[in-house]
Amino acid sequence: MSAPRREARNPESTRWADHRLTVPAVFAWGAAFVLAGLPDAAASVLIGAVACLAVSLALWRLPASSVRASAWGRLVRRARSALPTVAVCAGIGACIAAAVLVLQPLREPPLLLDETQGALSAELEVAGTPAETAHSGFGGESVTGVRFEATLHRLENTDGRSDRTSTRVLVFVDDLATADAPAIGSTIRVDARFRPTDDGSQTAWLAFAEGHPETIRPPGWQLAWAAELRTRFAEAARGLPGDGAELVPGLALGDDSLVDASLDEAMKVSGLSHLTAVSGANCAIVIAGAFLIAGFAGLRRGARLGAASAVLLLFVILVTPQPSVIRAAAMAAIVLVSIGASRSARGMPVLCLAVVSLIVTDPWLSHSFGFALSSLATAGLLLFTRPLASALSHWIPTWLAAVIAVPLAAQLACQPVLALLTPTIAPYSIPANLLAAPAAPVATVAGLLGCLVGALVPPLAVPAAWLCWLPAAWIGAVARFFAGAPGARLPWVPGLAGALLVLALTALALWVVLASRAPRIRRAAAVLLVAVVVGVYGGVLVGGTIALRLSVPQNWRIAACDIGQGDAVLVRSGDVTALIDTGPDPDALRACLERMQVAHIDLLVLTHFDLDHIGGLDAVVGRAHAVLLGPTDSRSDEAVVRRLVESGATVQQAARGDRGELGALRWDVLWPTADTTLRGNGASVTMAFSGDIDALFLGDLGESDQAQVMADNRLRPVDVVKVAHHGSGDQSAELYNRIHARAGLISVGADNDYGHPNARILEILAGAGTRVFRTDQLGLVVVSIEHGDTVVWSEKTAGAGAESLVSVPPSRLDTRTDRVRTRGYCTRRKTNGEGLDPAALLGAGAPRARRPRVWHRVVSRRTQHSAAP
Repeated sequence: MSAPRREARNPESTRWADHRLTVPAVFAWGAAFVLAGLPDAAASVLIGAVACLAVSLALWRLPASSVRASAWGRLVRRARSALPTVAVCAGIGACIAAAVLVLQPLREPPLLLDETQGALSAELEVAGTPAETAHSGFGGESVTGVRFEATLHRLENTDGRSDRTSTRVLVFVDDLATADAPAIGSTIRVDARFRPTDDGSQTAWLAFAEGHPETIRPPGWQLAWAAELRTRFAEAARGLPGDGAELVPGLALGDDSLVDASLDEAMKVSGLSHLTAVSGANCAIVIAGAFLIAGFAGLRRGARLGAASAVLLLFVILVTPQPSVIRAAAMAAIVLVSIGASRSARGMPVLCLAVVSLIVTDPWLSHSFGFALSSLATAGLLLFTRPLASALSHWIPTWLAAVIAVPLAAQLACQPVLALLTPTIAPYSIPANLLAAPAAPVATVAGLLGCLVGALVPPLAVPAAWLCWLPAAWIGAVARFFAGAPGARLPWVPGLAGALLVLALTALALWVVLASRAPRIRRAAAVLLVAVVVGVYGGVLVGGTIALRLSVPQNWRIAACDIGQGDAVLVRSGDVTALIDTGPDPDALRACLERMQVAHIDLLVLTHFDLDHIGGLDAVVGRAHAVLLGPTDSRSDEAVVRRLVESGATVQQAARGDRGELGALRWDVLWPTADTTLRGNGASVTMAFSGDIDALFLGDLGESDQAQVMADNRLRPVDVVKVAHHGSGDQSAELYNRIHARAGLISVGADNDYGHPNARILEILAGAGTRVFRTDQLGLVVVSIEHGDTVVWSEKTAGAGAESLVSVPPSRLDTRTDRVRTRGYCTRRKTNGEGLDPAALLGAGAPRARRPRVWHRVVSRRTQHSAAP
């Protein structure tokens, strides 16, 4: 037998040894993912896995001589060679099923299952760093607070009944600053209401605290020491300028608490967010430093390994055990054990062993996106870096090929999961990483040194933080540059279909580039790859975007965006645009602005500072030229103002009597007065636009506030009114009768918990002769003027049926016009495909051109308007 042949069959050969644990690791992840989501199947899987393990071992122990030398015998021998892998997978499956059986009861305390709707007294141990959170409270007011992960240990109800458990929960506490939140490792007591999460989530329950938690036991000395180090370093970095200050703690310790929303978005869009997460590179730097110092100290091998292990443990405590940290630390620990045993430690076996060990210990870790991205990035680097560098070296210099191959390999491995998280492609992530990644290890080393120096000599904390600031500032500048470049975020097919499509295209691309055989087939596959990508973008995404834009009236004046429970209304005159409020979600607002082809906001109006009116601010920061806003009432409101000023906008507090022009339209502020003491809903900026279309925007005013607006202003009839407070019942019938609007826009979320729109306001609007257009039923609502008529277009039909196009008679698709008399005005409703659900049409394969587009024509004469007394 030749030497190459012997090497190929030797289980210790390089190629075989590097990948023999890959199949068990993939199997472990898949089994854990399924069983964590379906825990009731764990017992059956355990029995089946044990049986499979027993059969595999029994077949493996059969003597090879018992297999006949025939074609069937050769097939049996080949199948027999796979039995070790089958046995290992069966054993892993049995361990995972057993872990689920043991741990699942701890995730379901009887007291929680019996009383999920009531408040319970809970004793918890804080397990995660607090993060700021905000939500819309009752009535839409903005509520801020913190959230953090904790381990639930004890529950007690009002009757004295108690349960002991040990399960992970996510705690939400309102009206609590992050600086006042309990530290990691502290034991707290709090009254909370619990809600279950989805099956498979690492956190089994959500706990909504009623009041602030009480600390009953402080953290241990090691956790307190780590918290003190993190706090001091963050405070030292806080005094540094620009984006570098926000990134310094993240690059050194994985602490992104200083990173604001705009920089966080830039880091994600540019593909650099992984730099602020602790990974294997950080652990490698720490261990290398420990080995270096121990070597200089003259310690022997065992002592050096012990020192490196201790430093690794302290580092994990310092940066907190996040999923990516756990994966990196597990790999580092395996490498240290291998060194101690004088065995080689290759990348893929170490990664696979770490994944199997962690998932067997905690099967719910398989549902963690952070753990998945960390593991996939590492696998991509280990598997694809060298082959990609070799392939690229045919066209570019070897050194450049090696540099490009590193971020390219990681990006290709992670892209399917990234597409599942956010259905977009970041085309600049590779060049951004090429420019920014070299600065990351410098920032990490400098940051760690600065953290330690600041702890030992506190006066040197700020000078030490400056060591990390320069590379951090460079990374922030790179992120901002690429995030602002054209096409920084390309749309992709959403959901699981998009992730699977990315996976298939990635596998095909790797095969085309790396395979050495079948050149003709590879060329054909390359053509197919290009055709599929072009087809996806040209046929589905670009074509769909163009069709959506063309379906919207091009001469629109007012557009109520479908952004959920909140307000975001555009007003346009010529090429000048105003936006009144931003809604709760920046992504939804971005989608609306893109659809309406609005790139710049000439006038931004923030009627008040509730989250459902300012939550989408990230989408317009940097786009707005002038800003009018209501009175501020808290530090968070003032932070919004500062952010707008820093973005270059001219910011002014609105008051009655302010006026200006928006193209051919004139705007007037009717409320609040300059000396008002009101805040929140009652101080909502109320504006009137007049010109070729008259409109009134009422913010979230209540009935008493609306009465005051009528007393202070001479209201005239208008074409359009933005109904106050998403259609709440707290409204003035007199106001709506006086303005006699032909169209009433209600910006409201579907299935909201507030009962909006209220039946009372609908009756008031009907009595005033105002036609109601609701975003929860109609989606995007657009108002335009055609030949002096007010025309309202909506993207959906109200109460559409879920019929498929193939089952609808052709007559149902004919254009129809209905005429309805309402208080002297004629309302004409014209639909194409009336009564059909747009989603049903698209799902049945109907072309987008036949999607229902609903036109509501409100015909009136301005001469019929008379000034109100």
